[in-house]
Amino acid sequence: MFKKLLLTLLAILVIFEEWLWDILTATGQWLAQTFNLARFDAWLAAATPPQAVVALAVPILVVTPINLFALFLLTHGAIVEGILLEIIAKLLGTLLVARVFKLVRPALLTFAWFAKLYHAITGMLQWAHAIVHNSDIYKFSVQIKTAVKNKIGVFKQSIKNFFKR
Repeated sequence: MFKKLLLTLLAILVIFEEWLWDILTATGQWLAQTFNLARFDAWLAAATPPQAVVALAVPILVVTPINLFALFLLTHGAIVEGILLEIIAKLLGTLLVARVFKLVRPALLTFAWFAKLYHAITGMLQWAHAIVHNSDIYKFSVQIKTAVKNKIGVFKQSIKNFFKR
């Protein structure tokens, strides 16, 4: 019973992480196109290992004060505001760190300690995902996700068709 409950909770976390990752990745791509960041992305992709460390530290340093202010709000009784600000900080941090990390990962992997840590973490994540992907709740969530994507695609197409007239 406990194992099934734990698996269900893990499945929910994996589902949430995958959906959130998809949304944040699309948002990052949209922002990069909107702000014409192709040259900046190319520069990051060609960064040296020390530059990659600095590049990865920058978004973390940008988001940390927001986290601290959210904590300040929480400790001073502004619970809803603190939680909302923390959610915004986590989404922003994930968006920025994931985007930068994707570009500088090859340079970071040249550090032996980083490569070892990275492969250990990704190995654990792959193991967890393999377990979750075989669960009924995950399979059901994939069906829902596919249906939602299809409905959004139909809606987008109908909007495009409407404006083509």
